[in-house]
Amino acid sequence: MFLSGKRALVTGSTSGIGLGIARALKAEGAEVILNGFGDEAEIEKLCEELDADHVNADLTSVAGVEALMAEAGRVDILVNNAGMQHVAPVEEFPAEKWETIIALNLSAAFHTARLAVPHMKKAGWGRIINTASAHSLTASPFKSAYVAAKHGIAGLTKTLALELATHNITANCISPGYVWTPLVENQIPDTMKARGMTREQVMNDILLAKQPTKKFVQVEEVGAMAVFLCREEAQNINGANWSVDGGWTAE
Repeated sequence: MFLSGKRALVTGSTSGIGLGIARALKAEGAEVILNGFGDEAEIEKLCEELDADHVNADLTSVAGVEALMAEAGRVDILVNNAGMQHVAPVEEFPAEKWETIIALNLSAAFHTARLAVPHMKKAGWGRIINTASAHSLTASPFKSAYVAAKHGIAGLTKTLALELATHNITANCISPGYVWTPLVENQIPDTMKARGMTREQVMNDILLAKQPTKKFVQVEEVGAMAVFLCREEAQNINGANWSVDGGWTAE
């Protein structure tokens, strides 16, 4: 288990992609710190399963991120995965939703990175992995805040990679297509309303229509990519944006 002795913080890891990444890192020996909301009993079960600590925090505020990082302590592997979505035409998009999505999906990643980097530099090793999205490379209608945030994550990742390259610290992002997670499932009703479609039409004509494989990406596939980026063989993979989208952005 090549990650023994490494501490990994995965934000938004009580379900979905983040949980898949946390499980994959744990399987390779990393000490995992979970973060995210959810049912307390379920989170306790996850902590037992992964022998992990859980740190709850409001990542939409700078103070919340700083509290998270202070409680998490030393972080060797930082996975910025926490996110949320809202679907609406731009003229109807609530201003407060824009602010919250940008804060959680983009600004939180900046703040966790700035606080994790000093230890990584001192240790002479670090991995920063940002969960972006196919929407970091292309856009879809009615998702202005999410697309803007994910494009921003791609740019932040490149900047971190350039700044940290001589410190044996890499920064990369993984850009999944549609992964069957609560985030995707919960945006279906909004998309139905915005487009005047049925659930089945959204599933088949909007979601899977984007992916040539006609399959949802699995969380285990994203987890495997995160593990690979932590390997020594990946030390020269830096500032990259890895598409795991069934060919969506190849078009």
